[in-house]
Amino acid sequence: MAEKNIAVGVLGLGIIGSRVAQNLRDKGWKTFVWNRTPQEHPDVLDSPEAVADQAQVLQIFVRDGDALLSVVDAIAAQLGEGHVVLNHATVSPEATSEAALRVSKTGSAFLDCPFTGSRDAAEQGKLNYYVGGERAVVEKIRAVLDASAQSVTLLGDIGHATVLKIATNMISATTVAILSEALAVCEKGGVDPQKMEQALAVNGCASGLSAMKLPTMLTGDYLPHFSLKNMLKDANFGLALADQSGMKLPVLSSAATAMIEQMEAGRGEEDYSVVFENYRD
Repeated sequence: MAEKNIAVGVLGLGIIGSRVAQNLRDKGWKTFVWNRTPQEHPDVLDSPEAVADQAQVLQIFVRDGDALLSVVDAIAAQLGEGHVVLNHATVSPEATSEAALRVSKTGSAFLDCPFTGSRDAAEQGKLNYYVGGERAVVEKIRAVLDASAQSVTLLGDIGHATVLKIATNMISATTVAILSEALAVCEKGGVDPQKMEQALAVNGCASGLSAMKLPTMLTGDYLPHFSLKNMLKDANFGLALADQSGMKLPVLSSAATAMIEQMEAGRGEEDYSVVFENYRD
């Protein structure tokens, strides 16, 4: 299927979806798009149904489980054996399973396909996709994913990719939360926070995430690469999974509390590194 004469539909033109659509277009794929809030965009159509009429591979980039199921229900009548539906939104395992069930009833294939990588990675075509679903279906549409990916990791059954994505976002949320605390301790201890960059350059606790977030935190630049509201949503998924298993996650709980403080300050649309503002005078 994955030849460039096959049309691809991108449903949801947020920070990531808009850039995935542009990568597809730049690499020669026939692309149709839709967004809940009308946007000026090449090849934009006025409904999800219209996109499903035109495209055989449908990539869904929406915010949450309710939005995912709403889109799936909207396109259900247009779906058939020739379609492959990929959910890229990070949603609960329950919403993933329900979306897969509703799509399967149409005869279409479904892939659980969240990603890691923020705005710049999407723009550069360097997202990393985690994929749950049948290997044959993945290989069928692999070239579509490759248009916006630097890696594709196969994870077995539908739902496995969702759980892994939630787990990796747990690490991201807690990393930025403790980085914020460390900067605050430096400031209160009379150490220039700018020295943290030099310290991390030679310290094993450094990571690619800290290298990306630290400079913007120091300047107070919270242009969203991944929004606070979305990171808190994903942290809550992790807490819910733990609760279902009788586990306690004190580190993630602390990070979620830090994020809630800035959500209540009205900064949910900013980058989740805005948690550093909890410690500014």
